[in-house]
Formats: sequence, structure tokens, C-alpha cells
Amino acid sequence: MIVVGVDGSKAGLDAAGWAAWEAGLRKTSLRIVHALPRWAVEMSESGPYAEVGRWMRECATSVLNEARERAGKDGPAVPTETVILPGDPRPVLIEASQDAELLVVGNHGLGGFRGLLVGSVALGVTGRAACPVVVVGDVSSPPREEIVVGVDGSAGSAAAIGFAFAEAARRAAVLRAVHAWNSLAPGGGSDPNPAVHQDGAERRLLAEALAGWRERYPGVEVIEQADRGHPVDVLRKASAGADMIVVGTRGRGEVAGLILGSVSHALLHHAECPIAVVPERWQED
Repeated sequence: MIVVGVDGSKAGLDAAGWAAWEAGLRKTSLRIVHALPRWAVEMSESGPYAEVGRWMRECATSVLNEARERAGKDGPAVPTETVILPGDPRPVLIEASQDAELLVVGNHGLGGFRGLLVGSVALGVTGRAACPVVVVGDVSSPPREEIVVGVDGSAGSAAAIGFAFAEAARRAAVLRAVHAWNSLAPGGGSDPNPAVHQDGAERRLLAEALAGWRERYPGVEVIEQADRGHPVDVLRKASAGADMIVVGTRGRGEVAGLILGSVSHALLHHAECPIAVVPERWQED
């Protein structure tokens, strides 16, 4: 099952359409959810604010119906349900992710501040959900049928690679595996060509990270891209026009205890296509 959170915003509707298409690819069901304050969902029909609660529930139903209509328009016919969930959107969506194979949200909501690149709900659920989270912003039209994955040799990166291979296989898309670095390996100064030697080591890291997955998905065409440069800049450029970019929650060198790494966090703001953030514990069935 895919869960998509909607709030009546354009980004939420785009997320519903994207989620419906993805549900069709996965041959699974779609659950469209909208969060309301608990009091508005559970209050008595005869209480002092009953009319306000009734109005809020009617608005929520309208939001869900509009999202369901968009899902039916953009995606193939899949089993679809709509649900009003009581509580704050972030913990509600995190809880809903327990039963999902994918959680989808828009990059902005109705309550977002003008000028922010990504909304608080998207930031709040990414890295905390029990399943991979896809944040839908810009969608290439038409896409170039390519999935991009960031590779850095970490455990989180390995989970992202597995997700990206599976997604490329579903879409019959090319997989572009991108590894970027921006510093020389430490040494005693005796190596006359440290940059050349590090380039070779980084390319080997990329090839080794992909090897087992290539065997599991032999039909996926893979482009290996190893570039010197800041990972955020390299991955942002690679994301332009792609169907999706996939990253792990945290990479090498991140501080223990962080929910989301610096590269993943930056790409939530700057990626030029939908971005999937895959938790380290995730495994493709």
C-alpha cells in the first residue's frame, strides 16, 4: 500500500497524482489521508463547537475527494480509499507509514511560509517514517526515464541503491549512480599524484557499491558517474529532468543521532525532481 498525505494544496494534489501512478507501477493500493485536529474529528455533534467541527470535517472530505479525483485522472485504476486521521499531520503520517511500502507528500502545504523551499510536514516525516518517503515537487514533463541515486559507501547509501534499482526496473528506466567527493585523501606528501589516485579509489568505491545490485537486477542499464565536487551540487545537477532522485537518510561522516544527513536535507530543498529518502533499515521485498 502507498500512503499519500494531502491538505488541499497544489503540491498535495500533485503528490496524489504521482502516488497513484506509482501504485499502478507497484500493483498495490492507494490510501489518501488528511489530518484534522483530534477535537474536530472526535467531538460530539451537540457540543458548543459542533458546527465548527462539522464544517472542518466537510472541508476535509472535500479535500480528499478532490485528491481522489486527481489520483484517478493521473494514474491507472488501483484500489483507493480516503481517510480522515485525527492529530497533527507529522505524527499522523509517521504512524500511517507503519503499514505502508511508501509514504508520499508534497513539498509544500497550505500552511507553508512564502519563500520556504520545502514545507514543515515534508521535513518532519522524512527520516522518521517507517518506510521510504517521496517528496513531490517539480515533475519533469516528459521525464527522461532515468532514476538518479546518490552513492557514498555508507549503509544508508546501500538501502538507497536497492530502492533505486527496484524503481528503475519497474519503470524500465536507466539508473544513474552518482558518487561525488570534494577532498583529497590524507597522505604524507610522498604521492606525486594524490588526486589521480583518489579518483581511482572513489570510482572503485562506486563500482563495488553497485556490484551486488547489478547481479540482482541484470536488466537495468546503469550509468556510473563519479565526479569531484560537492555532493549537493553534483546530485542537484543530476536530478534535473530525472524521474526521481534517491538518497539515504544519512551518509558517511554524519553525526550519530541525526535524523537526516546534510546532503539529504539540502536536496529536499534543491532537487529538481521528486526525491525519495530511504531509511537505512529499509529492504526491498
